[in-house]
Amino acid sequence: MVFYFKARPDAGDYTIYMGADKNENEELIKYGLPEDVWFHVDKVSSAHVYLRLKKGDSIDTISEGLLEDCAQLVKAHSIQGNKMNNVEVVYTPWSNLKKATSMDVGQVGFHNHRLVHVLTVEKRVNEILNRLNKTRVERRPDLKAEKDASNAAEKAERKMQLKDKARNACMLANLTFPNQSLSCMVTTG
Repeated sequence: MVFYFKARPDAGDYTIYMGADKNENEELIKYGLPEDVWFHVDKVSSAHVYLRLKKGDSIDTISEGLLEDCAQLVKAHSIQGNKMNNVEVVYTPWSNLKKATSMDVGQVGFHNHRLVHVLTVEKRVNEILNRLNKTRVERRPDLKAEKDASNAAEKAERKMQLKDKARNACMLANLTFPNQSLSCMVTTG
């Protein structure tokens, strides 16, 4: 089961989600999308919280309010971290997560430690957690199907970009050499 939350209204239409348990986290790690950002309380056990960014967004453009929503949620879902003040929360793009077969369930490493960001959560803010919990929805998504659909859409988009690039190159060639009969074939497959 996956829990979905709506971010603060002034942040825009972003979805925050997390697995119900460590086994669900394994599926989320396995079938994450390139636009996902992963959050975790550093050095203690906690939920894995994800933020799904919009196309064109990056980890560096996440607003402070949106970061605070994710950080408060991950802190609240850490037995140890929830009781502590000044907790460090790490976050990184999903693609930076490294999972090896020798790792425990829910355990991850990082491909590149320079892509890991850290923020400090001073204390639990119940107003934020209450607002997020009011938007909570439980679902059992087919994560593999979502990943496959995302990959197919990305492939189709790249294919269209290549086709447009070839068409533009052909048009440029015809403009550059107007006295020559150049025929360009742009295939779709």
